[in-house]
Amino acid sequence: MGLGGHQQTEEYQCTLPAEEKKKALDELREDDNVREQSLSQMREWINKHPNIKKCRTDAPFLLRFLRTKKFSVPLACEMLERYLTIRQLYPQWFRNLDTEDKDLAEIINAGYLVPLLERDNGRLVLFSCAGKFDPHKYTSAHMVRVHSLVTEALMDDEINQINGYTYINDESGFQMAHISLWSLTDVRNILRCIQNTTPMRHKANHFLNISASAIKLIEFAVSLLNEKLKTRIFMYKSVEELHQKVDKKLLPKEYGGEVPLAEMVEKFKVFLKERREAILALDDMYIEIDEKSCPLVSEMNEELGIGIDGSFKKLTVD
Repeated sequence: MGLGGHQQTEEYQCTLPAEEKKKALDELREDDNVREQSLSQMREWINKHPNIKKCRTDAPFLLRFLRTKKFSVPLACEMLERYLTIRQLYPQWFRNLDTEDKDLAEIINAGYLVPLLERDNGRLVLFSCAGKFDPHKYTSAHMVRVHSLVTEALMDDEINQINGYTYINDESGFQMAHISLWSLTDVRNILRCIQNTTPMRHKANHFLNISASAIKLIEFAVSLLNEKLKTRIFMYKSVEELHQKVDKKLLPKEYGGEVPLAEMVEKFKVFLKERREAILALDDMYIEIDEKSCPLVSEMNEELGIGIDGSFKKLTVD
């Protein structure tokens, strides 16, 4: 895993299944030549960047950005720069994501967020259940950290990079206490982070069992998304309605599928344990933040409403 700007990086060995190769070519304009040239250009850009002092340069990491941006090297480089900057500006959300952290382990063990075992037309399905997150015990930072930990564990997987992700969110159990964890500014900021700095292809977002207390927050969140993501959001009044759009075989047994949620959680915990060192090693990456020499930081500060110390300006929720 290359971290230094001048280290040699192992050559990429393509082991993609034929179906993913075809999809990568059709949807992302990716072939062996484009991939090789793009990786080389990104590594050169990292080497020459005056502020990036340490960064992974291995193919699985750089391909996160290239595939999200359909092999536009300038856009992939911009997203990488934003990703490194955000991790540094707001470590409470994005750094020291330890699978052995007591709170994070408890939240995952409760079944709040877990990848399902079956794929949705090749896409990994991330399943969340609001009722399994205790808003009296944990904070909004815990919630973001769990999502950051889970997605960091998954993003190096090339099948995920090419096919993208489907999200299924059960909002039953969502309480006013969940809303009180968040300021409107924080909701705005995290959504901007997701759209502009997270190298993931978000393909579909399904919400079910939305309570009256949750609908306003979700509508506010949706209003901040770009038009493409807005068209990929679906809401259902019941599990039966969800079954009309999503194959129930994908779902946990409690939602009409075959495998109990607890069993899926146990399998995922084993996977997280295997990924622990690689996720913690992300904190070795370092970008020097200087507002004068890095216009991107000023632009992001303005966009995100944050100070250079990473503190958010709070707004209260009525």
